[in-house]
Amino acid sequence: MKPIFSRGPSLQIRLILAVLVALGVIIADSRLGTFSQIRTYMDTAVSPFYFISNGPRELLDSVSQTLASRDQLELENRALRQELLLKNSDLLMLGQYKQENARLRELLGSPLRQDEQKMVTQVISTVNDPYSDQVVIDKGSVNGVYEGQPVISDKGVVGQVVAVAKLTSRVLLICDATHALPIQVLRNDIRVIAAGNGCTDDLQLEHLPANTDIRVGDVLVTSGLGGRFPEGYPVAVVSSVKLDTQRAYTVIQARPTAGLQRLRYLLLLWGADRNGANPADAGRGSSRSQ
Repeated sequence: MKPIFSRGPSLQIRLILAVLVALGVIIADSRLGTFSQIRTYMDTAVSPFYFISNGPRELLDSVSQTLASRDQLELENRALRQELLLKNSDLLMLGQYKQENARLRELLGSPLRQDEQKMVTQVISTVNDPYSDQVVIDKGSVNGVYEGQPVISDKGVVGQVVAVAKLTSRVLLICDATHALPIQVLRNDIRVIAAGNGCTDDLQLEHLPANTDIRVGDVLVTSGLGGRFPEGYPVAVVSSVKLDTQRAYTVIQARPTAGLQRLRYLLLLWGADRNGANPADAGRGSSRSQ
């Protein structure tokens, strides 16, 4: 009786044969390149499995990078939005900056004498006093400001310093009712006194003879009398000439050229006589004498 399962070669023989075959294949491939084409075909056939096995890792890396990029983009987007907001706010102020720059250029180009020092100052407040027309500027004793110092703008004479603190000063405007300024008519050099009448009204040139040669449109400039204000700076333009027939004198009004209700940047002047007489006192005296 034959056995159902016949015994084959032993495991040792099989192992030896497999090793010999493998060595033969390796030697043949390394020396002759016999299996290079076959290996290429096999690599090509196995390539999809590489992609499939590497897919989960690629997916995880992509998701992680996407999330990181999203966070980074959100941060960059937030930063750019803030920067854009700041730039837009700067653009909103661009027009004002241009106007301020133009004012400063005009201010520094005003007709100052060579022997006069000058300093740009800014109006920071107005004095809330219905009986006094004054402004507060951002320069004080630390900047060399002194009482009685003349103050001008790019359009004309503004006033004079009446009080000095360490960091600020108060300027009495030429339109103040207590202020008077020696002036002269640019056209014919007639010298008169311009008295303040409040900043809502024009300056007054009072008690002038009826035959005084002053006309509407005449430019009035500082005369230099009293030593407080340098000569030749524009003060006002004559706006009205009226004859008082009962008293036989002319009442003249003049509108300040400096635009005293819209002051922003001013100039402090040095070079005038610090010990000179107060133009207000000189003005009142001259007015009384006339």
